[in-house]
Amino acid sequence: MHERKKRMKLLTSAKIRQMFLDFFKSKGHTIEPSASLIPINDSTLLWINSGVATLKKYFDGSVVPENPRIASVQKSIRTNDIENVGKTARHHTMFEMLGNFSIGDYFKEEAISWAWEFLTSADWIGLDPEKLYITVYPKDKETRRIWEKVIGLSNKHVIDAEDNFWDIGAGPSGPDSEIFYDRGVKYIDIPKNHSENYPGGENERYLEIWNLVFSQFNHLPNTDTFEELPHKNIDTGMGLERIVSIIQETKTNFETDLFLPIIREIEKISGKVYEPKNSTKNISFKVIADHIRALSFAIGDTALPGNEGRSYVLRRLLRRAAMHGNRLEIKQAFLYKLVPVVGEIMKSYYPEILEKCVFIQKIIQREEETFNRTIDTGATLLQQMLANLKDSQQKQISGKDIFKLYDTYGFPVELTEELAQEEGFEVDREGFKMAMKEQQNRARANVIKGTSMNVQSKLLTQIKDPSQFSYTEQSMNAKLLYLIANNQTHKLLSFGKAELIFDQTPFYAESGGQVADYGVIKDLAGEVIAKIIDVQKAPNGQHLHQVKILGELLVGASYHLEIDIIRRYKIMKNHTSAHLLHAALHNILGNHTVQAGSLNDADFLRFDFTHFTQVKTEELAAIEKQVNEKIWEAIPSETIKTNIDTAKKMGATALFGEKYGKNVRVLQIGDYSVELCGGTHVKNTADIGIFKILKEEGIGSGIRRIIAVTSQAAYHAYREEENVLHKITRQVKAPQLKEIPEKVAVLQKQLRALQKENEHLTTKLANQQANDVFKNIQRANNEITYIAAKVNVKNMGQLRILSDQWKQQNLSDVLVLATVNKRKVSLLVAMKPKALERGLKAGELIKKLVPIIGGGGGGQDHLAQAGGSMPEKIDTMLQAVAKYLF
Repeated sequence: MHERKKRMKLLTSAKIRQMFLDFFKSKGHTIEPSASLIPINDSTLLWINSGVATLKKYFDGSVVPENPRIASVQKSIRTNDIENVGKTARHHTMFEMLGNFSIGDYFKEEAISWAWEFLTSADWIGLDPEKLYITVYPKDKETRRIWEKVIGLSNKHVIDAEDNFWDIGAGPSGPDSEIFYDRGVKYIDIPKNHSENYPGGENERYLEIWNLVFSQFNHLPNTDTFEELPHKNIDTGMGLERIVSIIQETKTNFETDLFLPIIREIEKISGKVYEPKNSTKNISFKVIADHIRALSFAIGDTALPGNEGRSYVLRRLLRRAAMHGNRLEIKQAFLYKLVPVVGEIMKSYYPEILEKCVFIQKIIQREEETFNRTIDTGATLLQQMLANLKDSQQKQISGKDIFKLYDTYGFPVELTEELAQEEGFEVDREGFKMAMKEQQNRARANVIKGTSMNVQSKLLTQIKDPSQFSYTEQSMNAKLLYLIANNQTHKLLSFGKAELIFDQTPFYAESGGQVADYGVIKDLAGEVIAKIIDVQKAPNGQHLHQVKILGELLVGASYHLEIDIIRRYKIMKNHTSAHLLHAALHNILGNHTVQAGSLNDADFLRFDFTHFTQVKTEELAAIEKQVNEKIWEAIPSETIKTNIDTAKKMGATALFGEKYGKNVRVLQIGDYSVELCGGTHVKNTADIGIFKILKEEGIGSGIRRIIAVTSQAAYHAYREEENVLHKITRQVKAPQLKEIPEKVAVLQKQLRALQKENEHLTTKLANQQANDVFKNIQRANNEITYIAAKVNVKNMGQLRILSDQWKQQNLSDVLVLATVNKRKVSLLVAMKPKALERGLKAGELIKKLVPIIGGGGGGQDHLAQAGGSMPEKIDTMLQAVAKYLF
């Protein structure tokens, strides 16, 4: 026992992670690399939140894996309970999920036996079997039998749990079995006789470490019916942070080697000490350590802080971590200094953090410094709120306002309380909690279960006949193997739409950002009998041709397949240009510009990439120029078929979101670009002709998009612009295109002169109106005089000119002016010192008047302005002035 504990304590997190993968590799599993945290082609997820989330295509049958046994260590993010991070022993935003999976291969007995072997064998983790407890679904007698009869556990160690059934309401579902570790009596945090003091209860003694899900049913939507799945699957998940805390015997996950080096660095920066007790200071260390891991990995995977979606999640994490730094009396930006520490901890399995360290640090430092300025903005807004409360003689700042400062401006609640109390105000804590709860409910309502997936297509997954795709042929004869319509196979069809599989095909199936080929199917006599309108990949990799039938199609017969070659050439030009563009972006903007999506169509190419600011005009010009220079250099383009290891040695980079097998295709464009790509390409860059950027725009925080055209489409785009320029030439009467700038400069000079003259005449007109308006002085009471009038001026700016003239003359104490432009009312109220001394305020008066004209506005004590939408009510409003001055 002593030797076992001694050996376990020597295990590092990196060693445990690798042991898990080695163990399941020895059991015939393919090791799936950790995928990006940003989901690919999955709109149901904001983040990858589990290992199974990256394997949906295998579980729902849309793709059949080469090996049905898969294991992975998947970085994951969940932020639905962010407020608990730091307060509990094991809540995290970013974590690693260890999992082994079976796609219709092994089932319960193997999954249970291997989990037990890995955890208890002296060759692997070597946990004490007596400390392990199991929960099972009461109706799942088979699982209980395996634990007791095959593994040999006492029935006291196998406990029924009604909630041990994985089901999200529809789709794949099944019972699950959870493995718990008894950490001992020193971790008892509740009375021994408490109802929660058992494996599976809410306590600190029994820690769940592994969940084995037996996916064997299809839950039919809106029913209580569960049908057996055609292929039963295994999906397991074990949190690395939890198993490491058990092996390293730490009270919480934060004392393990995954977090402690970060905490030690925070101690150096702050001058504070991480205390063993769960104090407020301790919470701040934990929050910072957790959040910097999530930030480092997410930014490394091309997500950037912003105001929406996953970008807002990152901004919130960063601001929360910075706020906790403030609690540790760290006054300057510091989070970026922790990124290298995260990289060192994780480098054995995630070398990309250190590789991208400078970029990640740059993003975090810039965002943190912006937040520090935001804190100042929040303080100013709070002072304005408090001043308004004083004016209205209120003593409490509302929970809604506190939440607005917290959520919109990142202003700490505690700081709001402190400053408010210094000014003698109470804070509505309950109202704030209610607003926070409402936001959490909205966030959770928007979360779609990440593990939701379609049910397997039994028909397509069972089709395993080989089908060969030819990159080089434009047409060929092929034998029709399968004719599918309405999810059924047919021998013969003569109308409607169908899906076809041939023994070979020249038609490219949509993948890697390249659209599918279109074309026709002819009989051997040359008659067109079907149009191919789309091509997708079937679960076992065959090209599935979607067709509109025009004649008779018979399974077993041979047909002539012919792609639309003109369309294919256009797609090839655009796809090769996308690779040139990617290289140019690296060269001009920097290596942080990682592809974040693409579409290579016949008419245009669309390329999404990471970049934290708008691309400058001169940068876009340089990018476009460099791509065209490579086209004009007539560089040969070569596709090399090789294995993935050789491709990496060649320096080939993988494109965003693509999964690659052992054998890959590498597109090499001279020494300018080397990338993995399974698409179709031109033989020489000169074949592209010309490249033109049409548009550059932001499509999300930190994600930019370029839309471009090539060849004939680029020519037509240039011709269209030239036609516009010729039209402008005629309009400005320039003899040649090159003289347009000079002509425009002359016109701008003339325009400025006219604007100046117009301003002079406007001022003159205002002066004339002032003489008439200022004569009508009225008295509201024995002391206050006022002028209230409707004037004929253009806008609020001219009302302010009249107000300035009024200030310079000893006319009245109050001024109220209104004007109308396109049925929009502009209203101005001004006060002189005498009115202010009598307690009158422009801002308060305008708030009483403006509802009459159907508008809103406000301002300071001496000057206020507003707008309205009911010009017919102006006279009524002006008549009400006297009433509100008493």
